[in-house]
Amino acid sequence: MSKREQDDAIADVERAMVAIRRRQTRRSLARLTPPGGGGPIDPTLFNVLDVIDDHDKPCSVRDVATALSVDQPRASRLVLRTVEEGWLDRRTDPSDARRTLLALTGSGREQLDRAHRFRQEIFARVMADWSDVDRSEFARLITAFVTSFAQVVPDAE
Repeated sequence: MSKREQDDAIADVERAMVAIRRRQTRRSLARLTPPGGGGPIDPTLFNVLDVIDDHDKPCSVRDVATALSVDQPRASRLVLRTVEEGWLDRRTDPSDARRTLLALTGSGREQLDRAHRFRQEIFARVMADWSDVDRSEFARLITAFVTSFAQVVPDAE
């Protein structure tokens, strides 16, 4: 592959990633209704739940802020909204009473699972006419891309 072809391929990836981000917006997803009624979960709240679910240890508002690349007041407002929805519990950190830890409630777990199923159903529809080989290869390549991206652009801690 020539340098020009490599550059074109990288530009194609960048354009595709921007297009994906735009189509993952609240407005775009709101046009689609998940099975079982109700509207899709607000993506900003989904992201909070997802951060807490992915965290391998007790999670604080600061952890949410870092993972979402937002300031702590913004993360606090998002966490408050998820608590008000009944999707998160706040608990006092047993090792530091000044610190609050966040945990998914049963309802929060249901919302997160519902949102994952909804997105997976969309992805399945998008790839419905792809061969099994193409779906598997895409899954392998996008997973490798995300892994490499995380190594080059790590989360700020």
